[in-house]
Amino acid sequence: MPLLKLETTVALSDDKKQALLASLSKIVAGTIGKPEQYVMVVVSPAAILMSGKPGEAAFVDIRSIGGLGGDVNRQLSQKVGSLLKESLGVPPDRIYLNFTDVPAGNWGWNGDTFG
Repeated sequence: MPLLKLETTVALSDDKKQALLASLSKIVAGTIGKPEQYVMVVVSPAAILMSGKPGEAAFVDIRSIGGLGGDVNRQLSQKVGSLLKESLGVPPDRIYLNFTDVPAGNWGWNGDTFG
C-alpha cells in the first residue's frame, strides 16, 4: 500500500535502477512501519526545471494508507534525500517530496480496496 514514485533528470543504468528501487523500498517500509511486501516503488525519467534552472533534480511522491505524519515525513525526507544525493548526485535542495495519506477506500488492490 505504500507507494514511492521518483521522477528524476538523472539517467540510470538498469543495474543502478534496480539497486535504487531496492534501497527506496527498504527505506519506505522501515520508516513507515509497513511490510515491504506491500511497498511499490516506481522510478521514471523526467524533464525537470527547478528554480528556473535545468540540471540534476528529483520529485518524490510518497503515498500510504496511514503511517505518514510530521516525524515520519521528516525522516523520509532526510533518508530519501541522502540516498538520492549519494546514489544519483542530486543535491537535497533540488529535491521536492510530496506526502499523501490516502483513505483505505481510495486504494485498490487485488480486485478490491483496502477499506
